[in-house]
Amino acid sequence: MSTAKKEYKRITVKSLTEMKRNNEKISMLTAYDYTMARIIDNAGVDVILVGDSASNVMAGHETTLPITLDQMIYHASSVVRAVERSLVVVDLPFGSYQSDPKEALRSAIRIMKESGGHSVKLEGGSEVKDSIKRILHAGIPVMGHLGLTPQSIYKFGTYTVRAKEKAEAEKLKEDALALQRWGGCFAIVLEKVPAALAQEVAASLTIPVIGIGAGSGVDGQVLVSHDMFGMTHEFNPRFLRRYLNLYEEMGNAVGQYVKDVKDVDFPNDKEQY
Repeated sequence: MSTAKKEYKRITVKSLTEMKRNNEKISMLTAYDYTMARIIDNAGVDVILVGDSASNVMAGHETTLPITLDQMIYHASSVVRAVERSLVVVDLPFGSYQSDPKEALRSAIRIMKESGGHSVKLEGGSEVKDSIKRILHAGIPVMGHLGLTPQSIYKFGTYTVRAKEKAEAEKLKEDALALQRWGGCFAIVLEKVPAALAQEVAASLTIPVIGIGAGSGVDGQVLVSHDMFGMTHEFNPRFLRRYLNLYEEMGNAVGQYVKDVKDVDFPNDKEQY
């Protein structure tokens, strides 16, 4: 027997825990600007991630590493101004938290104060334990990120599936439990790991696990909005479902606009003052 889903006027970290407990899947998409965030929020997405993937889709960098804390704050501020319902999670960029817990706290505080974001996300497990603890102790909600961690791409050397081998899978499970235990990360993203492992991790935790390339046995899903809308076309991983083909549609629209201008068809009599 199905039960009625609770209607949330505003999603909070507590809401996500309730959704996991009630077996309601969590929807999450990225946004980096006001207009996109407005569309996504109005459509009912539970969580908006202001991802460091802005480095790729907004700035054209090959990796997420170049984006700065100031740039993340700029994007997050734009998103926050658009949002009425979704929980806004902001990525801490590479270099802003890894080596110094005090620097990690300063970075998280800047994001919270200057952007108005609701929480931060950072990559890694035991290796960033002290940074996570310092941020959590300051009362700032933290979302973890395990599996494929793009900020460590030069360490991995490839974007292939992670934790297929037993030792790495065991470490991932230990890190997931630790992220929950250390003071309470409110959720974890698992990226590009075997579906069976992701399902096992989700079942072992009381906090939600959001997957990207991690199968359907987790508590929710996240995609990069530009990929989901089909605004990008070079990126074709197995886990990506394109719901639109805006790359082609927008290109066709631009082509038609150019033609109309050249043919003096735009503006017509009704489009003038």
